[in-house]
Amino acid sequence: MAKSDDPEGLAQIADLLEKVADEKAPVPEVEETRRRLASGQDLLNRLTVGEWLDQWLAGKHGRKTAISRDESSIRLYIKPHIGHLRLDRLRVSHLEEMFAAIAEANAEIAEANTQRRAAINDLAQIPWKGRDFRAQRKALKTAIDAVPPFRRTVSASARQRIRSTLRAGLNAAITRQIITFNPASHVELETGKRPKALMWTAERVEHWRLTGEKLSPVMVWTLEQTGAFLDHAIEDRLYPPFHLVVFRGLRRGEACGQRWMDTDLAAQLLTVAKQLVVEGWEVYEDDPKTDAGARTIALDADTVAVLEAHRERQRAAREEWGPAWVETGRVFTREDGSWLHPTAVSNRFRELYEAIDLPPVRLHDLRHGAASIAHAAGADLHAIKEMLGHSSIAITSDTYTTLLPQVDRALAEAAARLVPRAQKPDAVPPQDAESAAEPAKITSSAHASLTQTAPDEVSEAADGVPQRPKLQLIRGGAESPLSDSNRRPSLYKSGALAN
Repeated sequence: MAKSDDPEGLAQIADLLEKVADEKAPVPEVEETRRRLASGQDLLNRLTVGEWLDQWLAGKHGRKTAISRDESSIRLYIKPHIGHLRLDRLRVSHLEEMFAAIAEANAEIAEANTQRRAAINDLAQIPWKGRDFRAQRKALKTAIDAVPPFRRTVSASARQRIRSTLRAGLNAAITRQIITFNPASHVELETGKRPKALMWTAERVEHWRLTGEKLSPVMVWTLEQTGAFLDHAIEDRLYPPFHLVVFRGLRRGEACGQRWMDTDLAAQLLTVAKQLVVEGWEVYEDDPKTDAGARTIALDADTVAVLEAHRERQRAAREEWGPAWVETGRVFTREDGSWLHPTAVSNRFRELYEAIDLPPVRLHDLRHGAASIAHAAGADLHAIKEMLGHSSIAITSDTYTTLLPQVDRALAEAAARLVPRAQKPDAVPPQDAESAAEPAKITSSAHASLTQTAPDEVSEAADGVPQRPKLQLIRGGAESPLSDSNRRPSLYKSGALAN
């Protein structure tokens, strides 16, 4: 294997054979040893999967959140299942067994969660007073303690991330010529689909109150529910960031990291240049999530009024705190001017909506609501993409636009009226001539107008062939349920934020 003019190679082979003799181990394969010798690798070293991934992770550079996600995948899933295996002997079958074990653990977690949830519901039905009832409650609490706590299952998208981490680590090993084959590239997994956002309609709210079940991981408030939350939270010191997220769709970290130097209230513009990121409980400053996340968005007059009132309160607080004030330059801060902790903002958000018994949403779900509001107001997908800072319009289209019920109904009515009919179906009550001739209007939830096809205006060409109706511009007027005259009264001009 080693030529006579390669003393280092001869020494490596001699050491290898000596180790084999001492340990009474099988003689290594000739071709594998020749390959390792030619690539300059240590013949005595037999890395395990776990040892190599630790080395790879220690030398990896990039965003802290991405590295932390890779570390979690390695620590929680890869090492416990295949970390002990030799790196050069890892096969596709080993990975298939790993993901099968994860799926089996998912079934056990789901069953335990179901048992615990059922026991907690049973406990809630037992009265507090009475000796027998107290004994039943005590026995049931003991049974609940014996059941594992609620745990999350490993979703399809999470399994994809685990494979992605392993594949990247093994590709790095191939680059170093430690291995020649990447089994992670040949494992078939269920595609991780983005959850579909659903609106909290009355029927879904009723189902949630009866069963505690959310029909989707991503739920969006209706306009009425959003307005109820804003009205309730208006006196809270964190109302301004909530308002900004509701109407402009900033991410939580972007809102917490927004700086006054990037906020031009006179021009009604806000530039997203920094964000605060949580790792564990530590908070650090970072650039926006993607290149598209660094963006400039317009602010409406109401949002500008909220931010101006907030700036005046912050100036007063700075004078009150004096030397103890922490100058961070952030728009939204704690009482002493220091950084807001994003998790604390989420916790306060949940406390506020639970206080008025609104159905549960995440703070991040307000981005979906902002997209839906903008969509209903007439914004196209490209404008919404720019507002939210997405790198691809497909993400905006597939995930972030949920038609509001009012808009959906108006579109359905307008579509049904486009087809000229000589006779109406029996199920449809007859309409008088005046109401039939009136064009359908789409409810608008913002200051922009919408285009809508006139329902029954069908023109005919000279040959008598019906032509497609022309588009009419329908502007929100007094008759629109969301027009200026029927919206919530301005909370900013009335001085409600003066304090």
